[in-house]
Amino acid sequence: MNAKRGIIVLGLLSAASMPTWAQQIKGVVIDQKSKETLIGAVITVDGTNVKAITNIDGNFQIDGLDKEKTYTLYINYVGYKTQKIDGVQAKDADQVIALQPDEQQLKEVTVTAVERRNTDAAMIQVAKSSPVIVSNVSAQEISRTQDTNAGEVIRRVPGVSLIDDKFVMVRGLSQRYNNVWVNGGAVPSSEADSRAFSFDIIPSSQIDNLTIVKSPTAEYPADYSGGFIIVNTKEIPAENSFNIAVGGNWNTSSAFQNFSYSNGSGTDFLGFDNGLRNLNGGIHADLNPQLDANGKPVGDYATSLLGNGFNNDWLIKNRKPLGDLKLAASLNQRWMLGGRTLGMLTALNYTNEYRTYENMENNLYGIYDAANDKPNYLRHSVDDQYNNNVRLGAMLNFTFLSKDGNHKYQLKNIFNQLATSRYTWRDGVSAQSNLERSAEYYYRSRTTYNGQLTGKHTFTSDALDWSIGYAYANRHLPDRRRYLIDDALESGVYALSTGNDISREWTQLDEHILSLGVNDKHHFKFGNFEPDLLVGAYGEYRSREYQTRNCINSVALGWTSLVGADGYTPIAGSPLLDAASFAGWTGFDTVSYIGAFDGSTNWMSGWTNFDPQNAQY
Repeated sequence: MNAKRGIIVLGLLSAASMPTWAQQIKGVVIDQKSKETLIGAVITVDGTNVKAITNIDGNFQIDGLDKEKTYTLYINYVGYKTQKIDGVQAKDADQVIALQPDEQQLKEVTVTAVERRNTDAAMIQVAKSSPVIVSNVSAQEISRTQDTNAGEVIRRVPGVSLIDDKFVMVRGLSQRYNNVWVNGGAVPSSEADSRAFSFDIIPSSQIDNLTIVKSPTAEYPADYSGGFIIVNTKEIPAENSFNIAVGGNWNTSSAFQNFSYSNGSGTDFLGFDNGLRNLNGGIHADLNPQLDANGKPVGDYATSLLGNGFNNDWLIKNRKPLGDLKLAASLNQRWMLGGRTLGMLTALNYTNEYRTYENMENNLYGIYDAANDKPNYLRHSVDDQYNNNVRLGAMLNFTFLSKDGNHKYQLKNIFNQLATSRYTWRDGVSAQSNLERSAEYYYRSRTTYNGQLTGKHTFTSDALDWSIGYAYANRHLPDRRRYLIDDALESGVYALSTGNDISREWTQLDEHILSLGVNDKHHFKFGNFEPDLLVGAYGEYRSREYQTRNCINSVALGWTSLVGADGYTPIAGSPLLDAASFAGWTGFDTVSYIGAFDGSTNWMSGWTNFDPQNAQY
């Protein structure tokens, strides 16, 4: 018991002999003028690592100090002058520290940035600030879909319909009532007889944003009543990157199924015909005549099917495609040149796909038979169609941004090549009630190129932009071949029955566009009244040429060995395969000018718009 008392006494004596560390410095930090408490101010005890931070009420507390010593405190807070307090003791009353705002006159600050319109938020802001009615789609939205081309992208816009998966109808008005610009310049039409841009030409991976203007506005040409569609491709990259993508599709109708096709050229897989289907000397060439036994021309229009470049291989083959192939690669590079920015964006894409459509009804109807409640067929046929579609696209864009960000120059280039190789077989009853079978060998290629050199300049009160553009498009249909056999001469026996049952066709459409535009936005300031004056000018030269040529192959009527026993495939020895028979087979060739044309237009326009919406009263 005595031992326990001794331990307690020694403990009390030891505690009395030690310095007292359990003292505090407390207080509050406030704004000197407003007297509001400051949250997050830092209080540091000089000469130590002890710190405290004011809480939500501006209070702080520093523990573990010796009440017999004096301390120096430093109080720091962003936007306020640092305050030093000397001679503070832990036994003192709570501190009330009033900080003085650090009011300094800063020099001019310039913030340089690149405006980006490839996000949903950016395009929403564009629509909100636009003085006209617009709908738009951003690259961010496109990336969330499986859309492969601009046609699939634009159909997501309200009020827009897609015709034939490529032509756009806006607010119920067909493509001829719409206008299309790519990167600020006009684009050619892909159709011979109407103004229509094929949106399936542009891959979705090349699109930065897409806007449809649905109401009239002075800054765009007035040749639209449906919609003015603006497609912008990607520009300066946010970071350096290199990407490769390999993909594909598979459908039960085509993959691993019989696919009928005819021999093509060695470059068909790239979307180009290497000349296999072209006539020697081109679409307007003078062809060698068909000669009789005496070496004289058979007639004024009789053309030899040998030695003129005719593709006389009509054989149909079969294969089993594995599926569709999709390849894409992109390289984005950004360089800093003495404070200036140079950006490069390149992209390549390739698609090779197969589409099979079998047992398609292809009918021509007369007046409905109401008495018997059934349709009245004038022609009743079933089609099998085999399509091989190839797309090759490339994009190369350069952007140069000045050191202060007020001047931006861009060179944009976009190229796309599309080709369709198609074989169609038809079996049915003609409008003359004859049994008929026919085939079509079809190849079409389309090329588009669009290039612009543009500049955007920001001055004290002006925003100036200009553009110089060139665009080219073509649509070539080289050697569209067709043949027809029916039982018009003898019931139940298929044979050639007219002089034009075997025909060939060449068409070629080429269009060029040169464009020049300049716009300026001047900001006025009259006290609180700050309106904008917008002025601009636009000029365009457009040339277009459409050419066509037809050839009818003449062979003895009643020929019954044109196709094999299956009634489907040409057989050896028939006029469609036996090269020897072509020596005596005449082609009646005509350079047809029906529907052919060429022409050009050029025009200049100017516009002005006064915008008082920024005025403040």
